[in-house]
Amino acid sequence: MKFKFLGSGDAFGTGGRFNTCFHIARERGGLLIDCGASSLVAMGHFGVHPNSIDTIIISHGHGDHFGGLAFLLRALRLVHQRDRLLTIAGPVGIGKRIDDSLEAAFPGAVAHGTKFPVKIVELEVGVATRLDDGLSVSAFEAVHPSGTPTLSLRVTCDGRVISYTGDTEWTDALVDVGRDADLLICECFWTQPRHRYHLDLQTLREKLPRISAKQVVLTHMSEEMLTIADDIPETTAFDGMEIEL
Repeated sequence: MKFKFLGSGDAFGTGGRFNTCFHIARERGGLLIDCGASSLVAMGHFGVHPNSIDTIIISHGHGDHFGGLAFLLRALRLVHQRDRLLTIAGPVGIGKRIDDSLEAAFPGAVAHGTKFPVKIVELEVGVATRLDDGLSVSAFEAVHPSGTPTLSLRVTCDGRVISYTGDTEWTDALVDVGRDADLLICECFWTQPRHRYHLDLQTLREKLPRISAKQVVLTHMSEEMLTIADDIPETTAFDGMEIEL
């Protein structure tokens, strides 16, 4: 299984990076975890065809994590003539958030519809939700106000566990999110604690020993983190980075 960072950036294009978007190539069809505003561009840049995606899991309702869905949905309808099911799983309220963003970007788009089936799955905190025969996701409550519940995600995909903090300050729920995961992706916006609602390198260094993940990769980094990313022992993500799982 190949995991690729299509976008490893923050909300502000820092370092010229794409917004958050992770791709997993599967026999059952491609999976995206988050789909930030620049994700359709990132998919084109890295050769991921939009029609190859069958499932999208969204962590929360900020534009750098879900804002690309409006453009992806329109491209699938108007350019790629999609005719099979697309499943979008996300926090409670994500369906309305998608419709609102579609209508803002392309007035009339909601009334026109997609012309292909879209299944919206709302993820409830503390519940493991099965999305297909090889894919399930457990949602945990994160600490990051976003207009929808903000989730940390534990994704079981074809026998591998991929955990993702999403955007959050430290919460002890992250111990359960990442426990024994094959891959734990941690947002790491700051080098040290500065403001609420985001993780930082100092805190992660203190807390990560409590989590026995097999691999940890830092992403969603600010300029101060990018400045030191090549000089720290931790593994840091970059756009196009691939991991074999």
